[in-house]
Amino acid sequence: MNTVHRGWTDPGIRRIVILSFIALSALVLSAGNALAHAVTEGDAGYIQEIWGVNIIPFMYLGAKHMVTGYDHILFLLGVVFFLYKMKDVGIYVSLFALGHSATMLAGVWFGWGINAYIIDAIIGLSVVYKALDNLGAYQRWFGFQPNTKAATLIFGFFHGTGLATKILDYEIASDGLLANLLAFNVGV
Repeated sequence: MNTVHRGWTDPGIRRIVILSFIALSALVLSAGNALAHAVTEGDAGYIQEIWGVNIIPFMYLGAKHMVTGYDHILFLLGVVFFLYKMKDVGIYVSLFALGHSATMLAGVWFGWGINAYIIDAIIGLSVVYKALDNLGAYQRWFGFQPNTKAATLIFGFFHGTGLATKILDYEIASDGLLANLLAFNVGV
């Protein structure tokens, strides 16, 4: 078999190199923030001090969490990297948001969380997992392709558990908690 290696001129290789550079840059720039689900000091103070139902502020916090979390951005960039139809992008982003929202809501409501360091390690592995998936490593190494929709949902569960664990640390008021959590998830 005669295989031609195109190197940098291959658009697929260029995309992988560029995405890897962006991901590495994002990790380096955020190195001071060790935990993936750290909350800004102002946001943490706000959620600890309020009482009652605060729909709009929690919707804002949910949206802010999703678009400023480098762990979400890196994972979702990997997920949508080879997708060309907006319908597919919507499906995968929705699966991630559904998983994230379900475990965040359940974790805070029922008061269960997992060691933040374990969750952060899993979240980091989710980015590595998706990078290997995009490179076709699982097909080459194991001879099969994992279900990418299931993986996206499952990693969404872990990302949401990370946030639930962090929120539990803040001991926010139970008055209006369910409505505020639902508003946060609408923002997500």
